[in-house]
Amino acid sequence: METIKVPTPRQVERAREKLGDKVRRTPVWQWKSDVKDQLLSAKTNVFLKLELFQYAGSFKPRGALMNMLDLTEEQLKNGVTAVSAGNHAIAVAYAAKSLGTTAKVVMPKTANSFRVEKCKSHGATVELVDDVHEAFQRVKEIEKEENRAFIHPFEGEQTALGTATVGLEFAQDVPELDAVIVPIGGGGLCAGIAAAVKQIISDCKVYGVEPVGADSMSKSLKAGEPVEIDEVDTIADSLGAPHAAPYSFGLCQRFVDEVITITDLKMAQTMRMMFEELKLAVEPAGASALAAATGPLSDEVMNKNVGIIVCGTNIDTESFYSILEKTK
Repeated sequence: METIKVPTPRQVERAREKLGDKVRRTPVWQWKSDVKDQLLSAKTNVFLKLELFQYAGSFKPRGALMNMLDLTEEQLKNGVTAVSAGNHAIAVAYAAKSLGTTAKVVMPKTANSFRVEKCKSHGATVELVDDVHEAFQRVKEIEKEENRAFIHPFEGEQTALGTATVGLEFAQDVPELDAVIVPIGGGGLCAGIAAAVKQIISDCKVYGVEPVGADSMSKSLKAGEPVEIDEVDTIADSLGAPHAAPYSFGLCQRFVDEVITITDLKMAQTMRMMFEELKLAVEPAGASALAAATGPLSDEVMNKNVGIIVCGTNIDTESFYSILEKTK
């Protein structure tokens, strides 16, 4: 496999400077409670990186903005296009507005109406199509017909530089981290965070977490190359990428210690626990890292300083409630 360009800590610092105040430096919050002690022991220190408080409700503006800041003035003037069922579309809409340009996003008809409205509230034009495959075809047509720049949801060097800023902030705020757990959809978030954290805190372990029904990165790592999965079946629609892509896969292969999978039920139960205990209302993807820490990775993180990426919260009250109902 060809060698990939790894973002250096200095490049990540420069990326953070470039993003400036268009991106929030999200807070890190230490979870201290009897519930945490019961689940993980009193000696386990749990630090939550609260990306759900990011502009547009998830970590996604970091990558979207890095890609858009890399465009020429003329490209930026022509506007951008993107395909997404939610968080990436919202982030691209937000980023376009903050840079004074336009966005046209293509979403499947199954996309949550709350997310569609969020995109529109940031000024984006939204086109709804039958499914994800059609969405990717349509976005190519828009790119060609309207000369808009395509902003990829999870792949590419600029995307990884953007997501790496999450890892940089985390490593600066909690330099004693022993492990970090990162949700994986397409792998862009995990790729960037892993590359940053491993180069700043060399002995820190990085774990990726995927839903059982959307395990493209697990399968890709096993195969030694990016692969596509037959179907995506998970409540965590933000983690439902049907395939891994070469650059983010390459960074994950190099810097991620292990990728594990969790069930939808475990994510739903953790959503409930986070709401009741931490007063955080998150979408399933936002609960996935803590679900892994208190589930399949509990032995690995026991009595250690563990970092949890709470990646997003773009969920409406009805969906939130119906998912929590299933955990009763």
